Amino acid sequence: MQYFHNLVHKTYDKMLSLSASKNAMIFLFIVAFAESSFFPIPPDVMIIPMVLAMPDKAWKIAGLATFASVAGGFFGYLIGSCFFDLIAKPILDMYNAMEKFQEFEEYYHLYGAWIVFIAGLTPFPYKIITIASGVVHLDLVVFTVASVIARGMRFFLVAWLLKKYGAPMKDFIDKNLGWLSVLFVVLLIGGFWALKYI
Repeated sequence: MQYFHNLVHKTYDKMLSLSASKNAMIFLFIVAFAESSFFPIPPDVMIIPMVLAMPDKAWKIAGLATFASVAGGFFGYLIGSCFFDLIAKPILDMYNAMEKFQEFEEYYHLYGAWIVFIAGLTPFPYKIITIASGVVHLDLVVFTVASVIARGMRFFLVAWLLKKYGAPMKDFIDKNLGWLSVLFVVLLIGGFWALKYI
């Protein structure tokens, strides 16, 4: 466990150094792509120092991160789709658990857009949802639209805050991004609920 913690910490530090390199945009694309399917560290780690160093390129940085993250989401979807057929399905059949999985799949299809949106916007590991979406074969249009909106909102919000308020916002985002994201989702869902019953 300690080894894994040290490895993640070293990877985090390496990403910070990459954000200052001349090829930072390329590395950002790779990190944002990989994080959507298997990489443990979110691209925010690179977005924050890059926007602070190049505020005039804030929208370009956020746009690239969004594009790469959604593209990586498709790769995660593919992983879920292929590995389910190769590994998970035979195991479920062996334990006569396909019926329960089908119930889960129906639930996921009903609320898939919200599940993808919330995972894409909050600190919840987005890769889990991209892979799960592939496992249940969530409609690709629903998956794409929810991913683009959620990832775009997250990265452009971070870029806007940093562009507008600069370095003091970095510490605030580092400490509170998770809570702010969750609060935003709660308020958003609450708003839809209120509109429905008013």
